[in-house]
Amino acid sequence: MSEIARPEPGFSPERLTFFTDAIFAIAMTLLAVELERPDEKELASARALGSFLVDQRDSYLAFALAFVLLWSVWRRHHKLMDRIGRLSTAFLAWHAPFLLLVAFLPFPTAVIGASVSNPLAQTLFAGTMAAMACCEAVIKEVSTRSGLVTGDAAESRRHTDGSWAVSLWFVLSGGVSWLFPQAFVLWFFAPLAAPYGGALISRLRPSRPESPGPARSPR
Repeated sequence: MSEIARPEPGFSPERLTFFTDAIFAIAMTLLAVELERPDEKELASARALGSFLVDQRDSYLAFALAFVLLWSVWRRHHKLMDRIGRLSTAFLAWHAPFLLLVAFLPFPTAVIGASVSNPLAQTLFAGTMAAMACCEAVIKEVSTRSGLVTGDAAESRRHTDGSWAVSLWFVLSGGVSWLFPQAFVLWFFAPLAAPYGGALISRLRPSRPESPGPARSPR
């Protein structure tokens, strides 16, 4: 009876998936932790509490926005990991900056919650999201070119282009924020940039043959 092939130590897709899920869960929880709580004076009456809640509306908007964006990034990564058969050194290495940005996101979220119309605050948030989506795209590029991902190579390329489109969307919105204080509204449509913007990039990108072979074992 033949032994079941196991990945080399430190290159288990399941462990990377569990760790990534944990970072996303902590980051999404910290978004709520950053929300300001009412004190005793603000809880003394319905009127005082209502005034407090109205004053904090930008923080609630920032929380909802960041949560939706992190959810969409996690879902795309979830779909990728379900198709990964093995890991490579480059694939693992690019998860370090990717997860660093995921863990960092609660900070720019708190900043825009305190001053949502501030162009520098919007640029900080948009820049963080753009860099995160860029790392996501590079991870997908590595998985496709190294033969780590199973299934249709063309579909993998479309998913990669979708992540590049999301990154570009945030880069552009960060620039627009210096012209229009309400540019942050564009971020709510960022998840749509993946399927539609990715399809456009796929049409513009010159086609090239994908490497169908399996990745080499990392050393």
